[in-house]
Amino acid sequence: MKTAFKWLSFIACCIAMIVIMKGAYVRLSDAGLGCPDWPGCYGHIAVPNTADELAAANENYTRPVEPVKAWKEMIHRYLASFLGLVILGLLFLAYGLKKRGEEVSLIWPWLLVTLVIFQGLLGMWTVTLNVKPAIVTAHLIFGFATAAGLWSLFLSQRSERYIVQPQAFRSSIILGLLLLIGQIFLGGWVSTNYSALACITFPGCNIGNPWPKMDFSEGFVLWRGLGQDYEFGVLDSTARMAVHMTHRLGAVIVGLYWLWLSIRIIRNGTGSIVIVSGLTLLLITLQWGLGISNILMSLPIAIAVAHNGVAALLVLTAITLLFYAKPPSQN
Repeated sequence: MKTAFKWLSFIACCIAMIVIMKGAYVRLSDAGLGCPDWPGCYGHIAVPNTADELAAANENYTRPVEPVKAWKEMIHRYLASFLGLVILGLLFLAYGLKKRGEEVSLIWPWLLVTLVIFQGLLGMWTVTLNVKPAIVTAHLIFGFATAAGLWSLFLSQRSERYIVQPQAFRSSIILGLLLLIGQIFLGGWVSTNYSALACITFPGCNIGNPWPKMDFSEGFVLWRGLGQDYEFGVLDSTARMAVHMTHRLGAVIVGLYWLWLSIRIIRNGTGSIVIVSGLTLLLITLQWGLGISNILMSLPIAIAVAHNGVAALLVLTAITLLFYAKPPSQN
């Protein structure tokens, strides 16, 4: 049963990664409001299909049915619901292990159940509040947190070799993880405010004007009024450019920090942590390449979704490094 618990946590993490990337695909293809109600779609458990259903949906809702967008949104909801059931299964397994006298913490499963319920609420508010940027960005952040929690649960079932002086790197890894979270927030803020193409050249913002006038105060107003439709964004061009360029600067700072930290660990560490640090180097390089490609190629959906996926992988590698940087007695 303990082996099943470990591998179910791994499978759940993989599902969470799929949900994150599917959510990015829904957002980037402007399908976040493909179903204007929640949890169903135009009052149905699936997308309206028959002529009568379509006619009733178009009559009762202000947003007409677009089946392609609606199915994108509903498939994302189905996947997220399935993930919730798998996490609930982890909780039941944890109680079963506890009854058998196994050493297993109930804290992580309960935290994950709570987190996935909150994610469901954020998903509902994303629709009912018309893709409000603060809500959609929080939905993204907590989606990453769900994957990170599941990965941490999986790692807690493992036993590995550790670096010689774990405490020498632990604080640096924690700082790096916080920087990653901040950069992911900026990426989510760019996406939810439709600012990904606010600047169309690299490394500057625009042709002939690499650093145009930008409105940072307007770009980072976290909470605006209710009742407004935020689809396709409400910021003007100066605010969107401010959001976009802040994310670029963050990518440089966070990337350079992780390059420095990964090389430092590779030079001084031993065992599996060296391999994970090498993977981190590759992921940082790939993420920079994907980000630049998004700009120069006008945001192809496949590359933009991959950019989200690699960001999630970077969080998992940071958590893995943190796990290896603990003394054996703490794992």
